[in-house]
Amino acid sequence: MAEKYVCLAEVKDLLGSESEKRELCAAQRSALEHSQSMASLSADDVRTLTAEVSALSFMTPYAAYKIGDILPKYPEDVRAIFAKERVNLSAEDIKQILEIVDKYL
Repeated sequence: MAEKYVCLAEVKDLLGSESEKRELCAAQRSALEHSQSMASLSADDVRTLTAEVSALSFMTPYAAYKIGDILPKYPEDVRAIFAKERVNLSAEDIKQILEIVDKYL
């Protein structure tokens, strides 16, 4: 089975449509509530944003989706996303990410 990242907006859409068909278990209900309260962009907008940041040479798929979910506004937020990654971000790299995110806010 292949691993695939999804954004919170996609989780909201998937679980929302599934909840119309059947009763969700407790973990799924909790995930749905969390995604409804935290997802501020549509799934299409997040996919576009993650595709745009994925084009940056240093970007990993995990970090791209985290950026799409969190929508960082400050350099410290970007550094926190990359804290576990083995990437040394320059000030210019961080600026590029923040400029892309600003287009969607």
